[in-house]
Amino acid sequence: MSKPVIAIVGRPNVGKSMLFNKIAGRRLSIVEDTPGVTRDRLYADSDWSGREFTMIDTGGIEPKADSEMLAFMRAQAEIAIETADVIVFVTDGRTGVTAADEEVANMLLRSRKPVVLAVYKLDTPAAVIPELYEFYSLGLGDPIAVSALHGHGTGDLLDACIAHFPPPEETEEDEDVVKVAIMGKPNVGKSSLVNRILGEERVIVSDVAGTTRDAVDSLFENEQGRFMFIDTAGIRKKSRVDDRIEKFSVMRAEMAVERADVCLIMIDARDGVTEQDTKVAGLVHEAGKASVIVVNKWDLVDKDTHTMDKMRKDVMRDLAFMSYAPVVFISAMTGQRVDRLFELIKYVNDQSATRISTGMLNNVLADATARVQPPTDRGRRLKIYYMTQTGVRPPNFVVFVNSAELFHFSYRRYLENQIRSVFGLEGTPIRMVVRQKGDKDD
Repeated sequence: MSKPVIAIVGRPNVGKSMLFNKIAGRRLSIVEDTPGVTRDRLYADSDWSGREFTMIDTGGIEPKADSEMLAFMRAQAEIAIETADVIVFVTDGRTGVTAADEEVANMLLRSRKPVVLAVYKLDTPAAVIPELYEFYSLGLGDPIAVSALHGHGTGDLLDACIAHFPPPEETEEDEDVVKVAIMGKPNVGKSSLVNRILGEERVIVSDVAGTTRDAVDSLFENEQGRFMFIDTAGIRKKSRVDDRIEKFSVMRAEMAVERADVCLIMIDARDGVTEQDTKVAGLVHEAGKASVIVVNKWDLVDKDTHTMDKMRKDVMRDLAFMSYAPVVFISAMTGQRVDRLFELIKYVNDQSATRISTGMLNNVLADATARVQPPTDRGRRLKIYYMTQTGVRPPNFVVFVNSAELFHFSYRRYLENQIRSVFGLEGTPIRMVVRQKGDKDD
């Protein structure tokens, strides 16, 4: 049985994301005074009184949405309402009931889902709060006063939500879920890929760069396993990140990399590898994440029998520091080779978690040093005593030597290639730490 789902809805700029962050206990949603900042659905797990649940933060509902973006946001909120067990309808206690509130309330009543009415921004604790009375007119039951400043009333709100949860049952422990961050510059097709995989309009797709501002999680299961896809805001050049919201989005994308087990680095087939693609890939590489390079929009490229091979070589040349990462050519729009992604994700995830015994490592080390002698400098030769693996994700190795100074980068790369040739480790970086004889671990 899955966790109960609470959807937080309301018109724009009433405090939905602030309430979401308060309950989640961490800054997940972007909180700004600009209406429409939260565009997609954002998920977070939390618990209260021994019950675990999933929250969905949504874009503000504009009942009479004129612009394309507002219509998208309304559609996202409606999907959240459909999937929720309980709906928290957030209103603004300072402005009182508005015509938009009444229209949203009517929409929620038609959904026939349990609704908990939260009146936000009532920061003065009192036994009687006159501002609450007018909210009874919405026909959604007793309103609950919640303080935006201090969080007073949040417990009462969650108690009311839990009262509508299905009865607790024995739940099977979740199998391992592979967390996959979809990375890339703006407008490369990240959201289109998520929607193609899920078969629904899960995230907003628009040709306006920067549409996805929050990192959005989507759970998907097939015969290959269970996957959590994290669609992230496109990372722009620093010089173009000129407002606070975009800066938050870049930070969120970087956080998504840290959360992920595997990163899909998306590249536009028409553009090839750009400077910004290199920076995105470098971020993933430095974080030590398993990776797949996904060349998207392959359907839009004029091709002959050599086009794919040439493009693969170009990608490997421009992303030479990620030569370990497999390259796949897809079209998120048509679905071409999208199914192949799951096999690759599972494969590189397993490679990143590979453990190699010290005995096997040192057999490879002995063979490698016999083939290519360690370097010398001024009559001193590098001696490698032994190697051992100290961690995974990515695989971490410690090499004990007589002189760290003699362990040149070129020989480090040679040993890394020898390890890969025997054990694979495709799709994952390798970390190699050199310890000089007599060094102490920190």
